[in-house]
Amino acid sequence: MNWLFIHQNFPAQYAHAARYFAAAGDTVYFITQQRQRAIEGVQKIVYLPRRSATRGHAFVRDLEAAVENGLAVAEVCEGLKRNGFTPDIVVGHNGWGETLYVKDVWPNTPLLAYFEFFYRPAGTDLDFDPEFPPNATDALRIRTRNAINLLGLEAADWGQSPTEWQRSLYPAHYRRRIAVIHEGIDTGIVKPDPSARLWLRGLPSLSLSDQIITYSARNLEPYRGFHVFMRALPEMLARLPQARVLIVGGDDVSYGRRPTLAKTWREQLLNELGDRIDLSRVHFLGTMPYAQYLAVLQISSAHVYLTYPFVLSWSFLEAMAAGCHIIASRTPPTEEVVSDGENAEFVDFFDRDALVDRVVAAVSKRNESIRAAARRAVLTRYDLSSVCLPDYVRLLRKVIGRGVRRHGVNSTDIL
Repeated sequence: MNWLFIHQNFPAQYAHAARYFAAAGDTVYFITQQRQRAIEGVQKIVYLPRRSATRGHAFVRDLEAAVENGLAVAEVCEGLKRNGFTPDIVVGHNGWGETLYVKDVWPNTPLLAYFEFFYRPAGTDLDFDPEFPPNATDALRIRTRNAINLLGLEAADWGQSPTEWQRSLYPAHYRRRIAVIHEGIDTGIVKPDPSARLWLRGLPSLSLSDQIITYSARNLEPYRGFHVFMRALPEMLARLPQARVLIVGGDDVSYGRRPTLAKTWREQLLNELGDRIDLSRVHFLGTMPYAQYLAVLQISSAHVYLTYPFVLSWSFLEAMAAGCHIIASRTPPTEEVVSDGENAEFVDFFDRDALVDRVVAAVSKRNESIRAAARRAVLTRYDLSSVCLPDYVRLLRKVIGRGVRRHGVNSTDIL
């Protein structure tokens, strides 16, 4: 069979599926902006969108970039078509406009689009944090930003979202054409390891016998509660004089606004805390090789995961699969996964005192029951090989079998 995947940041959500079909001997193309990384058997095509020198209104700049991405991808698709390639299905992320014009190249090829987040002016991320209230025009900007979502919803024959909550944000009349399947966690790799050790420069190796508080995010920013976590550290460290804190994540901004008082949120929070935080026991590890990142999770005494009502991080499920004792914010992304006191513990996102109390308790007394239940929950619902990949392959084959969506035909749940 012929498969075509599209995502600007290769391989992203499609790593496992692309590898699976390539290993089966199928023809797999992947269109991306990412020049690094490779998957054996996957033919990667890198595109570079033409960026216009002039920009229109600020509200439509994301849409303009999406159009430019979509046009560049369509040009690549036209080249594949001229060379005789016709995919049995096209699979791509909707968020950056890359799938907008695929159906204009192959109108009879089904398109499965990934729908990650439908923006709303209230009840999700925009108005969640009183420290960063929306301005008078943010709701209007967010409504306009959904133009990419809406164009993509109309273009796709079927959709996929990773969680029920993320799917629920989309307009009701589109939800019936969106399947919920997570990308999955490779629990054969992400697992507890009592022998795990981590070496940091100038320190003895760290292991499960040490008191280790961990935090990880793609980037250290308020959307993942970095400001709440940092402000809780002075009290945590005072109450746990032997503990060390390992913080994994970059200094860029993935979501939300940039800091105004420093170049990075890390710098801004450190300036705010001053000498109230003992930096000899707080280690900023940046982005790490995956094996070292897993070691951080495997030696964790208490892992903190805080998030706005936004997309669920892979790192959250990885921490569960590694058997971490997680203290998580009670927000919709985590509520879908966590049973409080059973496989993790909840705190209110803004309740710094409760966060400190839960972390201190977890570090002071190891709770094997919560750790085992965390991993069990991932094995049951999010395991790559036994749950998610089989469900995803089945979805792809059913979309291919159903064919393209015909105007005016009502769709029913495909799974």
